[in-house]
Amino acid sequence: MNAVELAPHRIAGLLAPAVDRTFRAGILAGRDGGGAELSQRYGGITATGFLVDLRTRLAAPGGTVDGPGFAAITRYQDPVACRRTVDKQVTHGMIYRGPDGSLSATERGAAFLAELYQVHAEVTEELWAGHDDRVGRLVSMLGRLLSYALVLAEEANPVASAFAALAPPYEPDGTPSGVLLLNRLSTLRHHRADAHAAAWTAAGHTASSIAALPAGPERLAIELETDRRAAGPYAVLSAEERLSMLADLAALPG
Repeated sequence: MNAVELAPHRIAGLLAPAVDRTFRAGILAGRDGGGAELSQRYGGITATGFLVDLRTRLAAPGGTVDGPGFAAITRYQDPVACRRTVDKQVTHGMIYRGPDGSLSATERGAAFLAELYQVHAEVTEELWAGHDDRVGRLVSMLGRLLSYALVLAEEANPVASAFAALAPPYEPDGTPSGVLLLNRLSTLRHHRADAHAAAWTAAGHTASSIAALPAGPERLAIELETDRRAAGPYAVLSAEERLSMLADLAALPG
């Protein structure tokens, strides 16, 4: 690849499946490596589901996700079903819902998230063993990407943003590099999800209509527009770093 092919909009499209693959590998390893058992100890998926999705914000002391942010995060789900799910997690004493609709973890919810971070630390250490240099490079580049993405998001001042609701990810002192990588990838995925939503909205779609849109010229046009809208943060990386990020993600097991 040359520098032209690695322009920000180009790398945004190339990286998306690599980011998804690596993130999903870490999340699935967490579920199979103790996460499912941990969830059962706290009441099962009915009690813990959204805590996992919102962990990068709700694990932080005092961390909250406001109503518009939650709606953006769950834009492809039925809002009535989402509310009922939150109701159940409130009943289980895992989530607190404020009068304004904002969500935060209860003391019990925070304890679950602390244990979940530990599970993710253990499984990512095993999953990506022998790739310390690669993981370290990715953590560093993702940190720069997310910092710049936050600056751009503040300048854009979006009405509702999944990325702004969950970024920056909570990273207490001593957070292992595998957890940093997993949660930074998770947060970057929400940045692209916002870009995708903006692209299909501009094309006149809704969440349900875009989900039903078949492959073809219209979907391709929306994907290319998504790449353009998601490209901004990649300007902070050099062309060589963009290629390195793609190569490092491709080389990680999972």
